[in-house]
Amino acid sequence: MKEIKLDKNTMIVSETDEKGRIIYANSDFCTIAGFEKHELIGQHHNLVRHPDMPKAAFKDLWSTVQAGQIWKGIVKNRTKNGDFYWVNATAYPSVGANGKKRYISVRVKPTNSEILNATELYKKLK
Repeated sequence: MKEIKLDKNTMIVSETDEKGRIIYANSDFCTIAGFEKHELIGQHHNLVRHPDMPKAAFKDLWSTVQAGQIWKGIVKNRTKNGDFYWVNATAYPSVGANGKKRYISVRVKPTNSEILNATELYKKLK
């Protein structure tokens, strides 16, 4: 497994339905994660969850966005081939044109210190 480093101009964007299934993925998401768009659409977003991530982090994310709040955090994700990449993620609730609840996530390159701090925190939470 090797680390994929995001470029400073990379912006990963995805949307999920209320159950966490991907309904939109931008080209940066597909490129970094190594999936074709059709492989992501309809899949649960935990498809890219890295096993190093503590369940508590995602429990916090979901409880925050389901309560109508914005969640921010540093997340380690897994690519299709098993490599990994770190993101500085912001997730928030929204309502689609169809009136249904959805969740939007925007991810950018984290700093080295953010990754280091997250790594230390996640070791304690596991």
